[in-house]
Amino acid sequence: MNLDARTALIPIDVQLGFDDPPWPRRNNPAMEANGLRLLAAWRERGLPLIHVRHDSVQPGSSLAPGHPGNGFRAGFAPQAGEALVAKSVNAAFIGTDLDLRLRRLQIERIVLFGISTDMCVSTTARVGANLGYRVTVVGDACCCFDLADGAGGTVAADDVQRAHLATLRAEFAEVVDTEEIVASLPHSVSRVA
Repeated sequence: MNLDARTALIPIDVQLGFDDPPWPRRNNPAMEANGLRLLAAWRERGLPLIHVRHDSVQPGSSLAPGHPGNGFRAGFAPQAGEALVAKSVNAAFIGTDLDLRLRRLQIERIVLFGISTDMCVSTTARVGANLGYRVTVVGDACCCFDLADGAGGTVAADDVQRAHLATLRAEFAEVVDTEEIVASLPHSVSRVA
């Protein structure tokens, strides 16, 4: 994996509102620790970083602007000089300037993590791949929620996660873990001319 200044980290929707009802049980309690490790590694090397926040337009949503749940989890808010893209649908590319920002930075690879694997991370990965980016999803820095199966049962979050990472790996993205991607980062970065 060739990671350099043409590689952008994109944390997706790491927000407080996912802890509120009606969100069901989630998997991967290590998601936050792994995500913070990725952020620290990117910041240490000065690599491109663009945060994504979901600004829900659904009435009563815990992710709506003005609701405390719209805020970022501890340690995930953009720092000075870091870009923020606000979206209101699943794909971070739809209705935003994310693609334009990435093109201006001459980004070739996007590295995604966040909440949730099967919704906004997956949708952003799929659109990103369709737009021509090389996409990497950091699976152990993502999480899913239990889902109703429509027949009175529940699909466990771990099963949802496994299936969606397998689908992304098969067609749209390279799927790695935090340790692998941090080990692949250069110690110093040459700026894109």
